[in-house]
Amino acid sequence: MINSTSAPLRRNWILFACMLAMFMAAIEVTIVATAMPTIVAELGGFAQFGWVFSVYLLTQAISVPLYGRLADLWGRKRMLFLGITLFLAGSVLCGFAHSMFWLIVFRAFQGLGAGAIMPLTSTIVADIYSPRERASVQGWLSSVWGVAAIVGPLSGAWLVQHFNWSVIFWVNVPIGIISMLLLAILLPTHSQKQPAPSLNLIGSGWLTLCISAVLIALLQAEQLGYWLLLFLLVGGLAGWQLTRHEQQAQAPLFPMRLWQSKLIIAGNIGNLVIGATMMGVSAFLPTWIQGVTGGSPLQAGTALAMMSIGWPLASTVSGRLMLFTSYRFTAQLGALLLIAGSALLLLLHRESSLLQAGFTSFLIGTGMGMTSTTFLVSVQNHAEYGIRGICTASIMFSRMIGSALGTAVMGAVLNLNLQWRLPHAEDPVQQIMSQTTRDQLAPDELQHLLQAIAASLHWVFIVALVIALSAMWVAGKMPRQQPQQAD
Repeated sequence: MINSTSAPLRRNWILFACMLAMFMAAIEVTIVATAMPTIVAELGGFAQFGWVFSVYLLTQAISVPLYGRLADLWGRKRMLFLGITLFLAGSVLCGFAHSMFWLIVFRAFQGLGAGAIMPLTSTIVADIYSPRERASVQGWLSSVWGVAAIVGPLSGAWLVQHFNWSVIFWVNVPIGIISMLLLAILLPTHSQKQPAPSLNLIGSGWLTLCISAVLIALLQAEQLGYWLLLFLLVGGLAGWQLTRHEQQAQAPLFPMRLWQSKLIIAGNIGNLVIGATMMGVSAFLPTWIQGVTGGSPLQAGTALAMMSIGWPLASTVSGRLMLFTSYRFTAQLGALLLIAGSALLLLLHRESSLLQAGFTSFLIGTGMGMTSTTFLVSVQNHAEYGIRGICTASIMFSRMIGSALGTAVMGAVLNLNLQWRLPHAEDPVQQIMSQTTRDQLAPDELQHLLQAIAASLHWVFIVALVIALSAMWVAGKMPRQQPQQAD
């Protein structure tokens, strides 16, 4: 580790390299979303549109815990380099894709690489800074997401307008190479004092099957129909087999001392809650703005961007607040902001202004930033070096699962409400989201649709509020202490 005060400049350059790598992966999400209409127009395959994002999330989620454990066993540096290399290879290949099928295949490679970048950059930063310093530095890492959320859509729109869409993937290459060069020069390679145990391949297989089955069930719930139950059953059986195998394995993927810590368990539950609540804003607030209030896509994007601004700002503040108060106070303050923002969603109505929607989004973002940073730092400070990689990975994995779970649950709530209120309407949300179709509706019919969709979305926001309330319970499990000066 390089957490002494004798090498502050070296540590800061390592932090910069980690932020570059994280920025590369973070901007990928927003820049691709902006460019997808152009890509679909050239490659076709609109029916496979969703899989461009789903397969990326799927392979990323599968690989996150594996990279976390491998980093503990074989070293952070080599695993991060493997992840960045896979990500860059996938990026280059995506730019050469000549059909939607191959774009999806190459996006899977990107996801496998991204699964290393997010947890391992955070773990490396935790290794080189002291527990008290981590609180502030993790706020810097979180700021990367805010910058990516703003720069991504703007740069994506500009690039596809002036160049071929392939450039949005190839722009990752110089960023990744610079990050790897800096880390190669500055970051020491961790050397094991004893031969590193081999990866638990059987456990990895059960974990991969479990995550794949559950995530496919959640992400493709509407398309699967009754097959959804089969995927959930397979995921449950694989999870049961994984648990049995882990109890007997000599080198388990998830060391038992991981789950013997109430703090680590609480941190994972907290990030599950944050991921699920986040989808109440990300997936359904734009639908409210465009569908119910008749706003433009730009207005919906502006309101959503406020969450991405609030998150890193609150993360930075929470890092300093923890040093003067405690983990618990900071987490509870963040949970209070999250609950307040979720409650304000229920006050939205058809005449609500963009300012009101944007403030609500910003408030939720500040709550998420404050709680997520507190959960992460408390877990990293509690975990010893030998399990810090898998601990950090489990925190990020929990947020991914929470996002997928939140999308599935809230989507089901919306669909059930729409089927009850509009039993004979065919895709009512699509009707009001399309301005052409909307203009063709009779005033009474449009009014009826808007009332039904608004009422249905309010039930989605109620679910988001209930989930947010559980964040306060998790925050109460955080310790009443400040980050310590040293491990």
